[in-house]
Amino acid sequence: MFQNLQERLESAFKNIKGQARITDLNIANTIKDIRRALIEADVNFKIAKEFTDKVKEKAVGEKVINAISPGQLMTKIVQDELTELMGGEPAEFKITGSPAIILVAGLQGSGKTTFTGKLANYLKTQKGKSPLLVAADIYRPAAIDQLTVLSEQIGVAIYKELDTKDAVLIAQNAIKEAKLNNHNVVIIDTAGRLAVDEVMMQEVAAIKNAINPTEILFVVDSMTGQDAVNTAKAFNDRLDFTGVVLTKLDGDTRGGAAISIKYTVNKPIKFMSSGEKMDTLDVFYPDRMAQRILGMGDITSLVEKAQMQFDEEEAKKLEKKIKQNKFDFQDFLTQLQTIKKMGNIKDLMGMIPGVGKAIKDIDVDNDSFKGIEAMINSMTVAERLNPDLLNPSRKARIAKGSGKNITEVNAFLKQFEQMKQMMKSMNNMPMGGFPGMRGMRR
Repeated sequence: MFQNLQERLESAFKNIKGQARITDLNIANTIKDIRRALIEADVNFKIAKEFTDKVKEKAVGEKVINAISPGQLMTKIVQDELTELMGGEPAEFKITGSPAIILVAGLQGSGKTTFTGKLANYLKTQKGKSPLLVAADIYRPAAIDQLTVLSEQIGVAIYKELDTKDAVLIAQNAIKEAKLNNHNVVIIDTAGRLAVDEVMMQEVAAIKNAINPTEILFVVDSMTGQDAVNTAKAFNDRLDFTGVVLTKLDGDTRGGAAISIKYTVNKPIKFMSSGEKMDTLDVFYPDRMAQRILGMGDITSLVEKAQMQFDEEEAKKLEKKIKQNKFDFQDFLTQLQTIKKMGNIKDLMGMIPGVGKAIKDIDVDNDSFKGIEAMINSMTVAERLNPDLLNPSRKARIAKGSGKNITEVNAFLKQFEQMKQMMKSMNNMPMGGFPGMRGMRR
């Protein structure tokens, strides 16, 4: 995420390394490079200039205190200004009303329908709501089919009228249906187009006026940069939406939309989404996004993702086993499967400060664990629970069953033993070591 922007900003900060303080003279090239980096990230020139003017105003004359270098101080100033530019504080998402009504709008191809499913899953699993999905895209049959598949996948009800070509009526009938069946949130997926047009605008505005939604969310493909910002402005002029959703943040995202959309439409970014899986939706935190843009990681979000997956009682049991050096292959397999539920492995690693840059050119995906899982799944129950049972003949059977060779099996067993020892030594530290995550709370 934002790799090119990270590299350009990091390069800009090098201009003032070794200086005793930040001055007009030594900051000039840094400011110029920051502005150029933002423009290359598809941030509007006016916004980039205003941003760097604010940074310069705050930075000039700042004394370097204690062990803080000018580069570090400059990074902190830029981080604070980026946070403010993207909204400052996380925005409230209102789900009040009987039912709460969420209207979702956006261009075709922006990830709007996928987001609608993700939002329903988020409200169901994390907020304890009973959502009803509404298929109000009457022009694209695939949209109705897609939403139907997603509703079945996440176990959420869907309302659709295949023979009706009146999106306003569908929305109104869906709300009646929700009240009859005790659904406390209605999420309406509206029609999109390849570009802004009057017919689409009139229809979504008519739906808004007919149902009085609690929230109107505009979905933005973050890979489209400044075009996304311009489209958001056109929608906001007609809909006066309440918030923005950034999608496809796992793609080749330059950062322009994330950085400048709040400034342009004066509406907060409320959610961000990456990938196709239904659990890859996150609340947008401006300060955390600023940290990620600057290559500082996002350890807070990583811990929160882990907290949602790790059970406190299971973690205590696991901690006890690690202390007693009884961590086995079944425990390891369970932890692998839990980590995979947290999301894309490379994205998770990128949240660890310093790791994102190190792995930017490395292909890391969830399939990386398949070989290990195959070896463990080729073991008997007794072998999983007692690694000491693995003699040469058992190893040969495991190798054959997993499609590996003896060398690969022995290498994995050696790494497993080293990991056990490492976890045992780390267990007394805060959040005592992978994978028990000691001290974690749901």
